[in-house]
Amino acid sequence: MSGEPVVRMAELEIDPAKLEAYRALLTEEIEASLALEDGVLSLSAVSLRNNPTLIRILEVYANQEAYEAHLRTLHFLKYKQETAGMVTSLTLIDVDPIVMRAKP
Repeated sequence: MSGEPVVRMAELEIDPAKLEAYRALLTEEIEASLALEDGVLSLSAVSLRNNPTLIRILEVYANQEAYEAHLRTLHFLKYKQETAGMVTSLTLIDVDPIVMRAKP
C-alpha cells in the first residue's frame, strides 16, 4: 500500500438508553478491524468524562485505499447496521496529523 495516511476524527452522540450496547458493538468492530485489516493502523475510542454519551474516535489508515476497503468490510457494515438506531448524531472530520507516536 502506498500513499498518504488518512486520519479522521468521528464525533458521535449515542442514545443514553443504548449506550452499553453501543460500546460493546464499537469494541467488537475496532478489535476486528485491527485484527483483520493490515491498512487499519490505529483506532482509538474515548467518551467525554462528564457526558459519556459523547464518543470520539480517532481513526488512522495507511492510505485512502485502506480507508475505502475498511468501509466495505463485513465487520464494519455489521457495526453500521446494528448501531444505526443508537447514534443520534455523527460528524466525520478529516484531520492532518502533526505528531502521532505510539510505543510498539
